[in-house]
Amino acid sequence: MLTFLSIRDVVLIERLDLRFTHGLGVFTGETGAGKSILLDSLSLALGARADSGLVRRGANQLAVSAEFTIAPDHPVRALLAEADLAIAPNESVVVRRVVTADGRSRAHVNDQPTSVGMLKRIGDGLVEIHGQFESHGLLDPTTHRSVLDAFGGPGKAALTRTEAAHATWAAAAKARQTAERVLAKARAEEDLLRHMLGELEALAPKQGEESQLADERAMLMNGEKLAEGLTAGLAALSEPQSVETALRQAMRALERIVPMAGQRLDPIIEGLDRAAVETAEAQGQLEAVAAGLDMDPRRLETVEERLFALRSLSRKHGCTVDALPALLEDTRAKLTALDGDGDAVAGLMKTERTARQTFLEAARVLSQARQAAAGALDAAVAGELPPLKLERARFVTTVEDLPEDQWGPEGLDRVTFLVATNPGSDPGQIHKIASGGELARFMLALKVVLARSGTVPTLVFDEVDAGIGGATAAAVGERLARLGQDVQVLVVTHSPQVAATGRGHYKVQKSDDDKGGVGTTVRELSAEERLEEVARMLSGAEITAQARAAAESLLAR
Repeated sequence: MLTFLSIRDVVLIERLDLRFTHGLGVFTGETGAGKSILLDSLSLALGARADSGLVRRGANQLAVSAEFTIAPDHPVRALLAEADLAIAPNESVVVRRVVTADGRSRAHVNDQPTSVGMLKRIGDGLVEIHGQFESHGLLDPTTHRSVLDAFGGPGKAALTRTEAAHATWAAAAKARQTAERVLAKARAEEDLLRHMLGELEALAPKQGEESQLADERAMLMNGEKLAEGLTAGLAALSEPQSVETALRQAMRALERIVPMAGQRLDPIIEGLDRAAVETAEAQGQLEAVAAGLDMDPRRLETVEERLFALRSLSRKHGCTVDALPALLEDTRAKLTALDGDGDAVAGLMKTERTARQTFLEAARVLSQARQAAAGALDAAVAGELPPLKLERARFVTTVEDLPEDQWGPEGLDRVTFLVATNPGSDPGQIHKIASGGELARFMLALKVVLARSGTVPTLVFDEVDAGIGGATAAAVGERLARLGQDVQVLVVTHSPQVAATGRGHYKVQKSDDDKGGVGTTVRELSAEERLEEVARMLSGAEITAQARAAAESLLAR
């Protein structure tokens, strides 16, 4: 609720600080005293459009601050967290607006700068102003569905089921759409994929093949030199006598004199043996390489053609030659998957249809609950209208089907509050049908009915008693006082019956200031001052004994 309002240099108000408590607070004063300035100031702090004309003459800027206490679970806390303005559980919310004489505007929340748009969102969650020229909350049709849900309690369970079913349906639709996009893209690429597969399968690349072909090509390109070197190597090992034979002969000669030399010849004989073995192996390998050397020029041509074909295909697909086998398998897999994707999409479509049906079933249960709640709300409001001099008016809550593209987590329904002020006339939107005074009384009737289901902690009514008096004014005051038991209510009134029901009473006065100008002041009245003010409202300029007696009677109720 609003606990403190500070105003600096707004029109006729130079400096004003007001504290508020829970319940019904009333503002009274002569016509033109400046009561509207209070509402304009509060509206500025809540994010209303800035007007440099509100800056007091001679001042450079105006400033308005409003402090609120809110419940730990109030929705405004989520807004504050969204704007990186989160507060502690026991911390107040202080909104502040500064407007300079040249029209520039600044907004702050708890001394942190913020946008005017965010300030307005926060303000809309803290205060509703109902009057002849300004309104929030219930006059916005987009709020009607949630208001009806809160009033009728279609059941958190029904709403939760609908939200969960819609989320499942939305996820299924998204999965189906994604699969269709992938399939469509694959279909568009199918010809290319089949061409790629044909090229790759025709070439049949193998892992490590490029290195093998390159080595063979290098050897074939130097075939003559290789042959000469191999021949020379073999000749050196075998002509005029085999090197292995010579080593074996040396070993046998040494072995005959081993008894005479002791162990001194053992390492030499072992070395000769190893040399003979390794020489024989080397000679065999040389003979094998020489035998396998293909000097056919056509083999070189074949090797080069395949090597160049592999490299060309790798460049075409932007990969290495060694990656071609993997590309071949991947292309095969894509085409295989493509053949089965149609079945997968069909399965996803079936899942989506099932999810949609589940959502519809849950949403229709919710719609039925809303229809019942609408009837109950209409009946409750109808009971509040006659005492407010709106006995010829009708309040109608409509619950209509939305087109499918507007279905959402909250169901299938568009909920709208309509009124008809004259018998036989068609209901229309409240702010388009009702006059200023009627509008405020309609809002009062609604708020009395909805008091325990709303989230806005402070309600402001501007001249809710316009054009009424007597018993009707008393009924308005009684309902405002009843509403003040659940939320904070501030009302600007000219009715003594309404003023007498207030828990706090503030008088707005216009008077000459020290500088020869005119200023507006606001002060909370004591019990004696309140009696005099209500008597003035009853009798006019001259307060009579009868007026005081009537005022005492009103205040004693």
